[in-house]
Amino acid sequence: MRIDRNEFFRNATLQICSSLDSGTALLNFLMFIREFMPVSVVYVALFERNTWNLRDSLIVDHAGNIQNVRAASIPKEAVREMESIAQAVDITIWAPGDHPAVAKAFSPYIDLHNHYRLGMKITLETGFYAIFSLVAEGNTSFTKEHLDLVSLLREPLSIAVSNGMRYREVVDLKDIVDAENRELNRQLRLLPGDEIIGAEYGLKASLEMVREVAPLNSPVVLLGETGVGKEVIADAIHHTSPRKDGPLVKVNCGGIPENLIDSELFGHERGAFTGAIAQKRGHFERADRGTIFLDEIGELPVQAQVRLLRVLQQKEIMRVGGTKTITVDVRVVAATHRDIEELVRTGAFREDLWFRLNVFPIVIPPLRNRKEDMPALIHHFIKKKSKELKIYPAPAISIEEVERLKAYHWPGNVRELENLIERELIHTRGKGKSGPIKFEHFEIQGKSGESDIDHFTGQKLLTLEEVVQRHISQALQTCNGRISGPMGAAQLLGINSNTLRSRMRKLGIPFKYS
Repeated sequence: MRIDRNEFFRNATLQICSSLDSGTALLNFLMFIREFMPVSVVYVALFERNTWNLRDSLIVDHAGNIQNVRAASIPKEAVREMESIAQAVDITIWAPGDHPAVAKAFSPYIDLHNHYRLGMKITLETGFYAIFSLVAEGNTSFTKEHLDLVSLLREPLSIAVSNGMRYREVVDLKDIVDAENRELNRQLRLLPGDEIIGAEYGLKASLEMVREVAPLNSPVVLLGETGVGKEVIADAIHHTSPRKDGPLVKVNCGGIPENLIDSELFGHERGAFTGAIAQKRGHFERADRGTIFLDEIGELPVQAQVRLLRVLQQKEIMRVGGTKTITVDVRVVAATHRDIEELVRTGAFREDLWFRLNVFPIVIPPLRNRKEDMPALIHHFIKKKSKELKIYPAPAISIEEVERLKAYHWPGNVRELENLIERELIHTRGKGKSGPIKFEHFEIQGKSGESDIDHFTGQKLLTLEEVVQRHISQALQTCNGRISGPMGAAQLLGINSNTLRSRMRKLGIPFKYS
């Protein structure tokens, strides 16, 4: 049968260059070349151009087995024999019994003792030589026509092997970087400055719930006012879970424009909309085998809520403009400062999605309810912000100043305290002051200093929120912690038990009650 050499070259090149992975490309080429000659195995050996040291070799057989044999596992006599072959050969046919040391070294992977081989030397751009070899099936030999056909492929083989080496280097570097990142993250989690302030006092109940739920895959909802530290608790859930080596992707649902929310969360295909010039992976794909933290979940548009519900129910997403379903393994931690049950009643939040998310709610108390943590928080932020602002040594703070800060209501919670300390340190640095820090620019009682004092009793007036909080706590204490049912706090207060639970979450009253 007469072979069209141009057609053979074109089709063989397509197979040789079919994949950046050298093993896959060689397997595709082997399946193709078997139509023209009796080949059972293809293997490639790489040598350094100047030293002729063997780097490694790749073996592919017609059964689809791909083996990479590193030079370290090949005996020295076989390496020396291969070096002499590489220096002498251009393209030739070897008979059975030629190069016994090489045949013995490769005997665990391939039988070279009893087969003919066709070998060709290839010069690579990357500073290496390669010996490209075909092993014949059975007792058959290669012909002059086979030799001529293989010689046509020197250039495409050179390009393919060089590209395969570069691809392998990139993959190896990526593996190294990933390993280093995992180790760095592990070390960062062990830093002494990363402990949660208040773990022994104000946040003790919340962190106990974190310890209970972290080992599981259940969704978690973090409830609390703005600035209480919901992101810190989300970090704790992820880094103490079996997913700690996976990604933690943080998304502020209120910070993404509504027309981009689907693309950001679930990705998009090229051409899905104007400006989509390339395929993009969304936050859920990037969080695969890890955790996604959806902050301000109450701001999520209804359209995106439908797609989020599908993720929770079926563990599947579909990119915008795509038709392929993508399976994702993601643990969802959501957070909000809003009353989601009220949003459900008004139709702004899907009830079925809330049922899916609200599996394990954790209430994070506001700072005014954890005043025992204030001294530790104040010292922590003074030390942290002084380091950031390069103030050495960090200033001290008097007990009187700490007590003055504790007397404040802190509507902005921990975030407000952190900002206040940073602001005062900036003033201190700008004026070149030394000595203990004094919050001269912070007035707790306003200009009059008496606006929150009852003139009849001389006591500080409580806010309406504080009055309600104390009233609910007193009712719970009277009912021995029971919320619903006969003799429960809800019945005593004359409100629905679900409404009472919602108020408790909003006010940061811990769910120590049944």
